[in-house]
This record gives sequence, structure tokens and C-alpha cells, in this order.
Amino acid sequence: MKFDKFAISTIAALPIRKKTLANYESAFRCHIAPALGTKRIGSIKRDHIQEMLVGLPPQTAHTVLAVTKTLFREAQVQGHIKDSPALGVKPPTKIIEARKFLDFNEIERSDFGKYAVQIKFLGAHGLRWGEAVALNADDIRDGRIYINKSIHGATKSQSGIRSVPQVSEFKPLPRTPRPLRKVLSPYGVTIHSLRHTYAYLLKSQGVHVSTAQKLLGHSDPRVTLAVYTAVLDTEIDDVGEILSKAVTW
Repeated sequence: MKFDKFAISTIAALPIRKKTLANYESAFRCHIAPALGTKRIGSIKRDHIQEMLVGLPPQTAHTVLAVTKTLFREAQVQGHIKDSPALGVKPPTKIIEARKFLDFNEIERSDFGKYAVQIKFLGAHGLRWGEAVALNADDIRDGRIYINKSIHGATKSQSGIRSVPQVSEFKPLPRTPRPLRKVLSPYGVTIHSLRHTYAYLLKSQGVHVSTAQKLLGHSDPRVTLAVYTAVLDTEIDDVGEILSKAVTW
């Protein structure tokens, strides 16, 4: 069987969320199919997979390899191959760059036009865009916002089901992220950056990281810790002032 025929039907049958499915299909269409699609499943070797990853940005290579490994795992389960050629293949090291975000004071001072209420809401509550779009009147009550679904269906993980205190006005979000992306772009940030705004707000108010993990809906505490270790230049200046007062000689 040709790999592309197997892969297309297998990806479509995977028990994954719509957004993840779209990412898998994109990775296959753009990178895997051109390299491996016309080959028979049993003829694909580890070298073919390693060659496919050459030249790809680290983040892209990581995604492409993850999809490839999933496909060959399914091929094993279905009896098409005995051993996976993807076993032992490693992607390039991910380059994790510090993400820019606006603190809440910067959000309040910025001009987001007719979407100011929605952007302030996201920055003050830390919801993912898909979670915020799926909110309805029944989800906001008694001073809390209850998150139990996404525009894509279920929440990203079981940890995504949560409630957070409501501290600013809610106004329905546009059904597509494009308008918010457009008004945020001049500030060099994304919609997801607003979750970092919320995390930094929690950190600056002394909220414990384990509480922040629950409020953000992270299943892995390491993700929350990575955000909590973000340091702004103003904090370094503040430390300088504190130390200059402490060092009296």
C-alpha cells in the first residue's frame, strides 16, 4: 500500500480534536506527503524520515516527526509493518524564544478600537480564544466564568474544565480570530499572548503557581512554571532599587 493512501485514511480516523486534526493534515500535506507519499509503507526507512526533516525549522520538524511517528504506530497496529522506521529518529532541538506579551497596565493604555472590551477580557481571565468564543450567558454567573467547552468541541484537556473569577466585562468575541489578530499585531503580540498577560497578572499579585495552573487550565505544571519565570525589565530595575537600599556600605 502507498503511504499517502494509508496516511490520509488513518489521519481522518484518529480520535483527535478538530484543531489537532487540521494540524496533522497540514503537516502531512506540506511536508510528509511530498517526501514519503508515493513510497510503499514497507519500503520507508529511517534515512528517508531523517532526510525529510532536514532544513525544516525546529518547531515544524518536531510536529512533522510527531505525526510521522503516529502514522507508523498505526501501521504497526494494523499489521502493515513489523517495526516502525521512525523509532529512534529525533527532531532538531526546539528553540524556545521568550514570548512577548503586554502587562495589564499596557493593555489598559493601548487602543484596541471596538475590540477593547474583548481584549481586556482575555487579558484579565486567561481564556484561550476558542474557550472564550464558546461562552454563553449561562457560563457567566455568581461572579465566576465557567469554562467547559471550546469552539472546537471539548476543552484542550480535562484540566481545561475550570472556573475563574470574573473581574471585567464580557462581550461576545468575533467568530473568527482575524479581527483580534489585526488589532494586536501592531503591538507585536498575539491572542495567545493574552494568556501570558493573565499569568503575569497572577504572578505579580502573588498567586501561587499551583493555583495559577488551575486557573489557566494547564495539565502540566511545567507549562505554568515556564510562564511564571518570565521577567520584565522593570522587575530587574526594581530589584536594583531594593538591593541598593539593602547594601548600605
